[in-house]
Amino acid sequence: MIDLIGPPHEIAPLLLGCRLRTEFEEGATEVVITEVEAYSGGDDPASHAFNGRTARNSHMFGPAGHLYVYRSYGMHWCSNIVVNPPGQPSAVLIRGGEVSEGTEIIKQRRGRSDQLTDGPGKLSQALGITGDHDGAGLDSGPIRLIEGKPLGRPVLTTPRVGISKAVDYPWRFVAAAEIATGNT
Repeated sequence: MIDLIGPPHEIAPLLLGCRLRTEFEEGATEVVITEVEAYSGGDDPASHAFNGRTARNSHMFGPAGHLYVYRSYGMHWCSNIVVNPPGQPSAVLIRGGEVSEGTEIIKQRRGRSDQLTDGPGKLSQALGITGDHDGAGLDSGPIRLIEGKPLGRPVLTTPRVGISKAVDYPWRFVAAAEIATGNT
Protein backbone atom coordinates (compact mmCIF):
# COMPACT_ATOMS: atom_id res chain seq x y z
CA MET A 1 0.00 0.00 0.00
CA ILE A 2 1.08 3.59 -0.58
CA ASP A 3 2.81 5.27 2.38
CA LEU A 4 0.11 7.35 4.05
CA ILE A 5 2.29 9.06 6.65
CA GLY A 6 2.91 12.72 5.95
CA PRO A 7 1.21 16.08 5.64
CA PRO A 8 -2.22 15.52 4.08
CA HIS A 9 -1.66 18.09 1.32
CA GLU A 10 1.43 16.09 0.26
CA ILE A 11 -0.24 12.66 0.50
CA ALA A 12 -3.45 13.75 -1.29
CA PRO A 13 -2.04 14.10 -4.84
CA LEU A 14 -0.29 10.72 -4.43
CA LEU A 15 -3.74 9.11 -4.14
CA LEU A 16 -4.70 10.20 -7.67
CA GLY A 17 -4.58 7.10 -9.83
CA CYS A 18 -4.93 4.74 -6.87
CA ARG A 19 -7.97 2.48 -6.84
CA LEU A 20 -10.61 2.28 -4.12
CA ARG A 21 -12.25 -1.16 -4.27
CA THR A 22 -15.18 -2.67 -2.41
CA GLU A 23 -16.27 -6.30 -2.37
CA PHE A 24 -19.69 -6.71 -0.82
CA GLU A 25 -22.53 -9.19 -1.28
CA GLU A 26 -23.62 -7.62 -4.60
CA GLY A 27 -20.13 -8.02 -6.08
CA ALA A 28 -16.96 -6.02 -6.61
CA THR A 29 -16.89 -2.32 -7.45
CA GLU A 30 -13.89 -0.10 -8.01
CA VAL A 31 -12.98 3.44 -8.94
CA VAL A 32 -9.73 5.08 -9.97
CA ILE A 33 -9.38 8.13 -7.73
CA THR A 34 -9.33 11.36 -9.74
CA GLU A 35 -10.21 14.08 -7.22
CA VAL A 36 -9.24 14.56 -3.57
CA GLU A 37 -9.07 17.22 -0.86
CA ALA A 38 -6.69 17.33 2.10
CA TYR A 39 -7.73 18.18 5.66
CA SER A 40 -5.26 18.66 8.48
CA GLY A 41 -6.18 18.49 12.15
CA GLY A 42 -5.96 21.21 14.75
CA ASP A 43 -4.31 23.74 12.44
CA ASP A 44 -6.99 23.56 9.73
CA PRO A 45 -10.23 25.42 10.55
CA ALA A 46 -12.11 23.42 7.87
CA SER A 47 -11.09 20.08 9.39
CA HIS A 48 -13.54 18.07 11.47
CA ALA A 49 -10.68 17.64 13.97
CA PHE A 50 -10.06 21.38 14.39
CA ASN A 51 -11.83 21.55 17.76
CA GLY A 52 -10.50 18.23 19.03
CA ARG A 53 -11.58 14.63 19.22
CA THR A 54 -15.29 13.74 19.31
CA ALA A 55 -17.26 10.54 18.84
CA ARG A 56 -17.98 11.62 15.25
CA ASN A 57 -14.37 12.30 14.20
CA SER A 58 -12.50 9.77 16.37
CA HIS A 59 -11.30 7.68 13.44
CA MET A 60 -9.64 10.74 11.94
CA PHE A 61 -7.16 10.52 14.81
CA GLY A 62 -5.56 7.42 13.37
CA PRO A 63 -4.16 5.10 12.44
CA ALA A 64 -3.29 5.90 8.84
CA GLY A 65 -4.74 3.63 6.19
CA HIS A 66 -8.23 3.52 7.66
CA LEU A 67 -11.48 5.14 6.58
CA TYR A 68 -13.05 8.12 8.24
CA VAL A 69 -16.68 8.15 7.03
CA TYR A 70 -19.08 10.91 8.00
CA ARG A 71 -22.56 12.03 7.07
CA SER A 72 -22.77 15.28 5.10
CA TYR A 73 -25.90 17.43 5.37
CA GLY A 74 -27.65 14.46 6.98
CA MET A 75 -27.93 12.79 3.56
CA HIS A 76 -24.63 11.65 2.05
CA TRP A 77 -21.83 9.46 3.35
CA CYS A 78 -18.39 10.86 2.55
CA SER A 79 -15.24 8.73 2.59
CA ASN A 80 -11.85 9.94 3.75
CA ILE A 81 -8.54 8.13 3.97
CA VAL A 82 -6.79 8.78 7.27
CA VAL A 83 -3.17 9.85 6.94
CA ASN A 84 -0.50 10.44 9.60
CA PRO A 85 0.26 8.48 12.77
CA PRO A 86 -2.33 7.98 15.52
CA GLY A 87 -3.02 11.14 17.47
CA GLN A 88 -2.23 13.46 14.53
CA PRO A 89 -5.63 13.84 12.86
CA SER A 90 -5.48 14.29 9.11
CA ALA A 91 -7.51 12.83 6.29
CA VAL A 92 -7.97 13.04 2.54
CA LEU A 93 -11.54 13.31 1.25
CA ILE A 94 -12.16 11.21 -1.86
CA ARG A 95 -14.16 13.62 -4.01
CA GLY A 96 -14.34 11.80 -7.33
CA GLY A 97 -13.27 8.86 -9.41
CA GLU A 98 -13.70 6.93 -12.63
CA VAL A 99 -15.48 3.59 -12.49
CA SER A 100 -13.09 0.77 -13.36
CA GLU A 101 -15.17 -2.25 -12.25
CA GLY A 102 -18.74 -3.07 -11.32
CA THR A 103 -20.51 -0.50 -13.47
CA GLU A 104 -23.89 -2.26 -13.33
CA ILE A 105 -23.77 -2.60 -9.54
CA ILE A 106 -22.82 1.07 -9.26
CA LYS A 107 -25.69 2.12 -11.54
CA GLN A 108 -28.05 0.08 -9.39
CA ARG A 109 -26.79 1.65 -6.16
CA ARG A 110 -26.99 5.14 -7.63
CA GLY A 111 -30.35 4.59 -9.36
CA ARG A 112 -29.05 6.20 -12.54
CA SER A 113 -26.55 5.70 -15.36
CA ASP A 114 -24.78 9.08 -15.39
CA GLN A 115 -22.91 11.19 -12.83
CA LEU A 116 -22.03 8.05 -10.91
CA THR A 117 -18.93 9.11 -8.97
CA ASP A 118 -18.43 12.84 -9.55
CA GLY A 119 -18.81 13.94 -5.94
CA PRO A 120 -17.89 12.56 -2.54
CA GLY A 121 -21.40 11.44 -1.59
CA LYS A 122 -22.02 9.90 -5.01
CA LEU A 123 -18.72 8.04 -4.87
CA SER A 124 -19.42 6.56 -1.43
CA GLN A 125 -22.91 5.50 -2.49
CA ALA A 126 -21.56 3.98 -5.72
CA LEU A 127 -19.03 1.91 -3.78
CA GLY A 128 -21.56 0.94 -1.07
CA ILE A 129 -19.61 2.73 1.69
CA THR A 130 -21.70 3.84 4.68
CA GLY A 131 -21.20 4.92 8.26
CA ASP A 132 -20.87 1.24 9.17
CA HIS A 133 -17.46 1.36 7.48
CA ASP A 134 -16.09 4.23 9.58
CA GLY A 135 -12.71 3.07 10.88
CA ALA A 136 -12.34 0.19 8.42
CA GLY A 137 -8.79 -0.69 7.43
CA LEU A 138 -7.90 -0.36 3.76
CA ASP A 139 -5.20 -2.99 3.44
CA SER A 140 -7.47 -6.06 3.62
CA GLY A 141 -11.14 -6.82 3.96
CA PRO A 142 -14.08 -5.66 1.88
CA ILE A 143 -12.70 -2.14 1.26
CA ARG A 144 -9.20 -1.72 -0.08
CA LEU A 145 -6.95 1.03 -1.31
CA ILE A 146 -4.81 -0.31 -4.14
CA GLU A 147 -1.75 1.52 -5.34
CA GLY A 148 -2.28 2.79 -8.85
CA LYS A 149 -0.42 4.13 -11.80
CA PRO A 150 0.00 7.80 -12.67
CA LEU A 151 -3.00 8.96 -14.68
CA GLY A 152 -0.85 10.46 -17.44
CA ARG A 153 -2.57 13.83 -17.30
CA PRO A 154 -1.89 17.06 -15.46
CA VAL A 155 -2.96 17.46 -11.85
CA LEU A 156 -4.65 20.74 -11.07
CA THR A 157 -4.31 22.24 -7.61
CA THR A 158 -7.20 24.44 -6.50
CA PRO A 159 -8.76 25.74 -3.31
CA ARG A 160 -11.09 23.29 -1.58
CA VAL A 161 -14.80 23.50 -2.36
CA GLY A 162 -18.00 23.20 -0.35
CA ILE A 163 -16.53 24.64 2.86
CA SER A 164 -16.81 28.00 4.60
CA LYS A 165 -13.51 28.13 6.53
CA ALA A 166 -9.93 28.11 5.21
CA VAL A 167 -11.35 28.29 1.70
CA ASP A 168 -8.07 29.63 0.33
CA TYR A 169 -5.99 26.51 1.15
CA PRO A 170 -4.91 25.05 -2.23
CA TRP A 171 -5.50 21.49 -1.03
CA ARG A 172 -7.84 20.14 -3.71
CA PHE A 173 -6.15 18.01 -6.36
CA VAL A 174 -7.93 17.05 -9.56
CA ALA A 175 -6.91 15.06 -12.62
CA ALA A 176 -7.23 17.61 -15.45
CA ALA A 177 -9.89 15.70 -17.42
CA GLU A 178 -12.23 15.97 -14.42
CA ILE A 179 -12.25 19.78 -14.61
CA ALA A 180 -12.68 19.69 -18.39
CA THR A 181 -15.80 17.52 -18.13
CA GLY A 182 -17.33 19.54 -15.31
CA ASN A 183 -17.06 16.79 -12.72
CA THR A 184 -16.18 19.07 -9.83
